Amino acid sequence: MIFPVVGEGKVPSPLFFNTIIPMLKIAFLPVLLCVITASCINTPKFKNDEKRIEALNSMQQADIDFSNRSKEVGMKKAFLEYMDEEGVMLRPQRMPIAGAAAVDLISSLNDSSLVLTWHPVGANMSKAADIGYTYGVYTMQMGDSTYKGTYVTIWQKQEDGSWKFLLDSGNEGTGE
Repeated sequence: MIFPVVGEGKVPSPLFFNTIIPMLKIAFLPVLLCVITASCINTPKFKNDEKRIEALNSMQQADIDFSNRSKEVGMKKAFLEYMDEEGVMLRPQRMPIAGAAAVDLISSLNDSSLVLTWHPVGANMSKAADIGYTYGVYTMQMGDSTYKGTYVTIWQKQEDGSWKFLLDSGNEGTGE
């Protein structure tokens, strides 16, 4: 028997209903959510839509190329190359900045003492295959210090087939 009983053939004790069942529900829910989330990561829900799959792969490669470019030429130059002219950046404890203001802010940064890289761990694509997002983990090295965090980038396909980001945001820490 998986639950305590008062006597042979009797109903489970109140302890079972009042204590053990709620604890099992609380313990089971996070496990269930983890299993569902793990089964969805990087598994396109559009398996038979070649256009979306191709766009998703192309966008993820753009995210990887963006990170590689950041390592090669610096964060500032890479962000200026990959940001859409209407791009928005969300910054911790500050108002979002967009378009020319974002370009001005990035242009004014001194990134000579830092290296910012990242890698996507998940992505999704619109039905039209022209807008999607990537998310993952970043690493920022500043001198002897290393910081990790998470990010999300929303991408838009350009007329020439390349990808530029519409919105970029990062959060410090990975919970490790």
